[in-house]
Amino acid sequence: MAGGAGHPRTADRVDPVTHTLVGGVLAESGLRRRTALGAVTLIFGAILPDVDVVAYAWGPTSALWLRRGITHGLVALLVLPLLLTAAVLGADRLLRRGRGAERAVPSQILLLAFLGVATHPLLDLLNTYGVRLLVPFSDRWLYGDTLFIADPWVWLMLGAGVAWSWRRRRGDSAVVPAPRGSRAWTGPARWSLAVFAVYVCGMAGSNLLARSAVRAAAEERGIGPIEHLMVSPVAVNPLRRRVVLEANETYWGGTLSWSPRPTIALRALGLSREPDTRAVAAIRGPRARHFLSWARFPYFVVEGHGDTRTVIIGDARYTLAPAASWASARIDLGGGAAH
Repeated sequence: MAGGAGHPRTADRVDPVTHTLVGGVLAESGLRRRTALGAVTLIFGAILPDVDVVAYAWGPTSALWLRRGITHGLVALLVLPLLLTAAVLGADRLLRRGRGAERAVPSQILLLAFLGVATHPLLDLLNTYGVRLLVPFSDRWLYGDTLFIADPWVWLMLGAGVAWSWRRRRGDSAVVPAPRGSRAWTGPARWSLAVFAVYVCGMAGSNLLARSAVRAAAEERGIGPIEHLMVSPVAVNPLRRRVVLEANETYWGGTLSWSPRPTIALRALGLSREPDTRAVAAIRGPRARHFLSWARFPYFVVEGHGDTRTVIIGDARYTLAPAASWASARIDLGGGAAH
């Protein structure tokens, strides 16, 4: 038996742009003033947990098993800031050599490193892919279902705060000039953080209301009891949600829209929730087990006949056409090659 899984691409995490912007806006909110290299520490801390991308060196299936785990868990929140602090202080010594530049304060670098690193798993927790915060104590996935993976509204509000505060700090803004070094430059970044927090809270509250509305609509249609439910945001439109639920070993999918009036559409997806006898042999292998440990709404499609059959495992949270999706594992039986 051989098998493989598609590459998760950008859908496996909050995009690196958002992580970088969060580090940048924290720096421009005034935290960069605490010490030399403060901004560098915050930005690198905000993206550091994604060092687990090296898991792709061992193949996409290994990446599914390893990513969003140890570097995003509780142990990493303690260890990664220490490693980052050591690296920043080492760089500080090299940069200051013979220049007489301002020295980085170790205690402040450590504080900012902890803050920067902590933002990463918290942001990743907000999307549908989830994160395993309790690794190595538990491999349980936790999901926020609050923000779309690459939210342009988040880019806009954080990016505007970083750019505006940076221009004020540099004293180069022709729109709102401010003396170099003035505390006025921190205002836009702080406001953007506040707007971002309100946006996240609004999306989270909207999602809770949406879940209740979907449960009520499913009950009216005689669908239930609901065993698993995902109400997830979609790209660009914060007033729309995608719905996937499992009830009586059957998957249902649909949409919820808040505008112009609350509307919920549900339909049976016709997917095989449990593997049939043809797929049982395939899911015993390590690649399938790794994929199934990650999949939130797994289903099985069997192609071919006899010893040449192929079992494709998909995840309904991302795709209804597993053969052409990254969110799938393709396992060929009888000595066939993996795809």
